[in-house]
Amino acid sequence: MSIKNLDQLYRSVIMDHYKNPRNKGIIDESNVTIDMNNPTCGDVIHLTLQVEDGIVHNAKFEGEGCSISMASASMMTQLIKGRTVEEAQSLATVISNMMLSKEYDDSIDLGDIEALAGVAKFPARIKCATLAWKAMEKGVANDSEQL
Repeated sequence: MSIKNLDQLYRSVIMDHYKNPRNKGIIDESNVTIDMNNPTCGDVIHLTLQVEDGIVHNAKFEGEGCSISMASASMMTQLIKGRTVEEAQSLATVISNMMLSKEYDDSIDLGDIEALAGVAKFPARIKCATLAWKAMEKGVANDSEQL
């Protein structure tokens, strides 16, 4: 597949998640709730998680922002469901490293998140792509401190 076709495929995946977000909404029985924003561009996310026995059983988000920010939140909620908090935090590190063009374990199946790899070429958009991940990290860190 040519680079041009691959870029188009990635754009299609991002737009699909933006237009048809997965896990959009609020979890009524959530025990982790976090609000974050990116003041430089106006992206806002409200993330709710249901974490029990160290496992993310459910994840939903609401928010407003650019296609990259909202698509990343949709992709993140899909990827972390059913994983341990430690796995979710490790994935956040992988995503951050991918966005910053640092080395990361590329043997991990990132699913649709791989479509965001091209964001690394646009430093101003990295915060958009990582906002939901930063919210998740902060939320689970706060949750574990309260235990």
